[in-house]
Amino acid sequence: MRRLTIDPRPGWRQKVERYGFLFHTLRGEPYWDESACYQFSAFEVDTLELATQTLHGMCLDLVREVIAERRLGLFMIPDEYEEMVIRSWEADEPSVYGRFDLAYDGVGPPKLLEYNADTPTALLEAAVAQWDWLKEVDERGDQFNSIHEKLIDAWRAVHDRDPGPVHFAAITDADNPEDLVTAEYMRDVATQAGFRTAFLDIREVGWDRNRRVFVDPAGVPIHRLFKLYPWEWLVREDFGPHVPRSATRWVEPAWKMILSSKSILPLLYERHPDSPFLLPAWFDRPASGSYVKKPVHAREGANIQVVIDGRTVTETDGPYGDGPAVYQALAPVRPHDGRYPVIGSWVVNGLSCGIGIREDDGIVTRNTSRFVPHQMSD
Repeated sequence: MRRLTIDPRPGWRQKVERYGFLFHTLRGEPYWDESACYQFSAFEVDTLELATQTLHGMCLDLVREVIAERRLGLFMIPDEYEEMVIRSWEADEPSVYGRFDLAYDGVGPPKLLEYNADTPTALLEAAVAQWDWLKEVDERGDQFNSIHEKLIDAWRAVHDRDPGPVHFAAITDADNPEDLVTAEYMRDVATQAGFRTAFLDIREVGWDRNRRVFVDPAGVPIHRLFKLYPWEWLVREDFGPHVPRSATRWVEPAWKMILSSKSILPLLYERHPDSPFLLPAWFDRPASGSYVKKPVHAREGANIQVVIDGRTVTETDGPYGDGPAVYQALAPVRPHDGRYPVIGSWVVNGLSCGIGIREDDGIVTRNTSRFVPHQMSD
């Protein structure tokens, strides 16, 4: 695994905008950064794939155990939603995608930092932008990336079970273009898979009291909803109490409420303490050592506290500081050219199928951390 300094393509902004990548620059700084790329050997890609597939299996086993033992309270799931979560698992409601964030430097084994199981973003960048970049800079080059094709396959699998229409929803504020673009990209691959689709802002989801169904602004019942909106937010909305009683089907399904909580980190470690892909993790703060405090429900590097040898060296702000937290041993990651990469490893339709890389000059990955493409070495 190497970080290479390269020249950006002339006119790269216009090139990425062709397929809707409009948030390539944030606050005047590049978010999409093709002044560098990471290079992986075939062995390193095989290692990442093995780690991802292994972690995916561990997570499904954990969901099965949590539901069998009715331990949903560990995940801050409201009581009135527990039966919905259980039903969705027992009905094998399909999951389309998820993203494991891994610490990896090509030397030691990949280590799980967290699992973005419900509303992972950086999808268009990983599936389309970096592939388009590769084919232009090296037409014969290779990349660990079949995300786009696997997404179409995943939606076809959903369509085979239930071909009913799908609504796609996200927050569409002008200062939050990533969610809109990601949801529209997901809508595009679902359309290619054969679905009839529609789009709406998540705030436009309505409840028809007489028909007892969720509806779009035109009054059309929402049969299935892809929501780029976290379950832990949705259940606390004004319409939340209607969710368990509605016939609407959800992507991601309700059982993902378990895996989208960082409570899985200590539970996975308890069950697999010898796994090379897990860091030690606990519900209680360690008495000493180096570790990271993470809110159970937090996003984009908010409210993270990094402690090294008992001393706080980094602490980020955010709105999640008052909630419960878990503690995870500090990952042994070395910087590449002064940048700390995190590997976003994608699981689509249950299969490991590609990676995207975010990097920062600090050890906490934030929403402004840059996305850097990758390639495989000859």
